[in-house]
Amino acid sequence: MLRMTWVQPEDLLGHELRQAAQDGRSPATVAAVAARWRAAGGPQAPDRSGASPAPVSRYLRTLAEDLLDELAELPSPLADAEPTELDRIRALCPDWPAPSAAPSAAAGAVPPAARLEAAWLGRAAGCLLGKPVEKLPLDGIRALARATGNWPLTTWFTARGLPAELAAAHPWNRRSAPTSLAENIDGMPEDDDLDFALLGLLLLHRHGRSFTTDDVARLWLDELPAGRLFTAERVAYRNLLSGVEPPRTARHRNPFREWIGALIRADVHGWTNPGDPGAAAAQAHRDAVLSHTGSGVHAAMFAAAVIAAAAGGGRDVHGCLRAGLAVVPPSSRLARAVRHAVRLAREHAGDAAAFEPVVDALHAEHARYHWVHAVPNTALIAAALTHADGDFTGSVCRAVSGGWDTDSNGATAGSVAGLLAGSPEALPERWTAPLRNRLATTVAGFDGVGFDALGRTTAHLCSPGPRQDQARPARTVLETATS
Repeated sequence: MLRMTWVQPEDLLGHELRQAAQDGRSPATVAAVAARWRAAGGPQAPDRSGASPAPVSRYLRTLAEDLLDELAELPSPLADAEPTELDRIRALCPDWPAPSAAPSAAAGAVPPAARLEAAWLGRAAGCLLGKPVEKLPLDGIRALARATGNWPLTTWFTARGLPAELAAAHPWNRRSAPTSLAENIDGMPEDDDLDFALLGLLLLHRHGRSFTTDDVARLWLDELPAGRLFTAERVAYRNLLSGVEPPRTARHRNPFREWIGALIRADVHGWTNPGDPGAAAAQAHRDAVLSHTGSGVHAAMFAAAVIAAAAGGGRDVHGCLRAGLAVVPPSSRLARAVRHAVRLAREHAGDAAAFEPVVDALHAEHARYHWVHAVPNTALIAAALTHADGDFTGSVCRAVSGGWDTDSNGATAGSVAGLLAGSPEALPERWTAPLRNRLATTVAGFDGVGFDALGRTTAHLCSPGPRQDQARPARTVLETATS
């Protein structure tokens, strides 16, 4: 039986109830809605998957739709401290960053293609490291790594030597294990964390850095089948097909609007605004609001600003993180979570083993959030980068070993740390050699592309230029950069 994930109203309601509780909407009303749903026999939201195992009656589905709309009408007391609109966000950020004045990082400066190739490689390696343990609980990740002599985490996960009972208790991600365990890696397999970066190149090639949210929507409809989207992006896509226009696409029956999806789309916006975190954050905002609000948008802006600071040629990861915080409303949940995570990482400074209590404290602090929510995952990324002092291996391994959305967190940490490293040669060969300079994807025109070509392409897009012809095929992005 086909159970469409991430869009069925009966599966969305439980997530919306959790979201309503997290942003403080009328506790009495939220409790009454939850009671009505339970009394009618409605299921809980799936914890680790996108759909409940069995269909519900037409009555329950209609009830779920009505209750989703009822919850959406409730105002949130966090709205003033956590706005989604860019002008309101900027008004709350007294330290909004100006472009760097350093010659190597001045606004509009093009970072070397080698630095951007390292960012692509770092994003891919960090993502690939996290793929086999995505969706596993923290204790499972630790048990699998310890059983194979890889704890604290220092290299790829492996099934070699893994006791059968442990493999049964904590099975690898079934879709990813065939291509992401150490013994199986042969190039970078497809992943949405890399697909969205490729789409970012297409977006900038077709529309330049003045693109609109409507341009992002058209790009998705032109280039993405719905099955390649998840959580908030899939709901936004469905909303577009139903005639809902941006930015309402992010709000209409979309309980995933504060999850991590917009953050994983942020890298290109940082890469193409080297040394200008404010411009990167504003660019990421226009992308994010198609599918996200509040913390989901703030996380994308934070990541873009951190990456832009690193792309400008700096080596200080702590300064990059401060640039990220400067574009986030300081009283928001996301800003508080990042500051707390950085403080924990500093208090437990030391080798990789010293990061374990940091992770335990973050999991205790953020237990109320879903494992894909932007707040805990962004906090973990910041903690990993801080504790590793921007070192590549330390950053990706700490980010993945902390659990939650392992592949996405590894990817973002790897992107930042790759930029800080400065070149592919500065990255340890054990991370880059298995990638074989080859990325698999279903994004048209890019399958099998090399990371060196992607570095050159991204460097080309850093320079302001005329808007490209939308009708030209995707492969011309690479042809233009390499000609």
